[in-house]
Amino acid sequence: MNQTEKDLRIDLAACYRIFDFMGWSEMIYNHISVKLPGEQEHFLLNPYGLHYSEVTAASLVKVDLQGNIVEETPHQVNQAGIIIHTAIHEAREDIACIGHLHTDAGMAVACTKEGLRNDNFYSVLLAGQVAYHPFEGITVNPGEKERLVANLGQADLLILRNHGLLAGGKSIAEMFQKLWGLQRACEIQVATDQTGRDIQAIEKSVIESSQALLKMQMAGNDAGALEFAAFKRLVTAKDDSFIDL
Repeated sequence: MNQTEKDLRIDLAACYRIFDFMGWSEMIYNHISVKLPGEQEHFLLNPYGLHYSEVTAASLVKVDLQGNIVEETPHQVNQAGIIIHTAIHEAREDIACIGHLHTDAGMAVACTKEGLRNDNFYSVLLAGQVAYHPFEGITVNPGEKERLVANLGQADLLILRNHGLLAGGKSIAEMFQKLWGLQRACEIQVATDQTGRDIQAIEKSVIESSQALLKMQMAGNDAGALEFAAFKRLVTAKDDSFIDL
């Protein structure tokens, strides 16, 4: 195992602990993956059966784009995770990390016909960047991969209708930042709808200027790097058992 893989294993294990800290765990389900550099096109995924708070750098499972486990491990992987992650990792070379959530707010918005509206601080920044994929039941049918990839297109954010949220990024940190923003936008929308009051619309010109300003501020920066580092320090101070290489 080279140093790059060691570093990615530690960061991905930290990401699972961060998701748990955020309250994003779903029993032993859902998944975050990161692609390993190199010609072999392998990626790391959580062991099926472990809670996010139990995932460690050493326990992560190495899988190829056909869904085969490629190194000795006592663990298995979730077939639904294999379908989603192999499909996207194979089709989108620009996406190194993929995260998937079943949060209350994310699933609530995914269950609405209108999906995510552009009427709160966070959703405005995501306007035009969120794709949608229709619900086809539990994601275990290989035939769904082609449709999933087609619906994702070149977007990095995907709302799985009636199901949940998904984000991809060039790094673990970027995925975390993007998924946090999508989750936050959903939380605000659900909270707003619960007031039962009229919703204040946001002008198109404000949406466009907000996105332009964000793009300018992010130019030259590693998206999510500061945010991820802060949360990694937090979970490390709380419990550093995920660093077991």
